[in-house]
Amino acid sequence: MARRLRPVELDFVESAPLRLVFSAEVSASPQAVYAALAEDVAGWTSWFSAVSSARPTHGGGGREIRLRGGVLFRETILATDPGERYAYRVDETNAPGLRALLEEWRITPAANDARVRWTFAADAPAPMLAALKLSSAGLATSFRGAVRNLDRRLNRSAAQ
Repeated sequence: MARRLRPVELDFVESAPLRLVFSAEVSASPQAVYAALAEDVAGWTSWFSAVSSARPTHGGGGREIRLRGGVLFRETILATDPGERYAYRVDETNAPGLRALLEEWRITPAANDARVRWTFAADAPAPMLAALKLSSAGLATSFRGAVRNLDRRLNRSAAQ
């Protein structure tokens, strides 16, 4: 069953015991990337292969995300800065060991139109933090694949 996590705020992205940061460039505009992240929550399943279902909750103030393998996240959206930032914290999860989790997506103009930076900020007991650090290569691969898929999806949409 889902467990409640500590309710952290945006400053946690800088102060978390574990911060994993990944970035990639896309050939879509920052506004298009932001729209895919923040406005088309259900669309995450079409470009982020780890996500098996995604739906907005609380009138758009939250999300419910299910990952392949059965992990569930119930989230509160903390920042919606169009074309720049989208951030949310996990309030409940069935994943063991986590105390707090916040994810922030930053979008900035870049040579190929936009640079996407994802920060995964977490608190957990030391063994879990160590396991998360060890999984950073897998998270990086998942992130790069997701951003590549998102870029393709946005470019197809723009061409239509």
